[in-house]
Amino acid sequence: VQLQASGGGLVQAGGSLRLSCAASGRSFSSYDMGWFRQAPGKEREFVASIIWSGIRTYYGDSVEGRFTISRDNVKNLVYLQMNSLEPEDAAVYYCQARSYPYVYWGQGTQVTVSS
Repeated sequence: VQLQASGGGLVQAGGSLRLSCAASGRSFSSYDMGWFRQAPGKEREFVASIIWSGIRTYYGDSVEGRFTISRDNVKNLVYLQMNSLEPEDAAVYYCQARSYPYVYWGQGTQVTVSS
């Protein structure tokens, strides 16, 4: 699986962005998908994940209630809708595909939040 994240950019605090992750390869619908982020000088942090069928989602504590993850198994896309963005949300955002024992990462997309 190859992953291509997009949709990052500069946004003011309180604004919104939607990230997309396009997956190529077979069996996208069999992968659990996730978003992680990494800010300068910090470890990579879990943001959100969605299981293969889309019926269950999980969120990190810092984004719960503000971010929404979704997927389209026909288009091989996973989304991260980010609302009420805060300066602390600024980071490089990475998408991940996971199907035991395999884990794949995309190249990341930069999100910058101005205060």
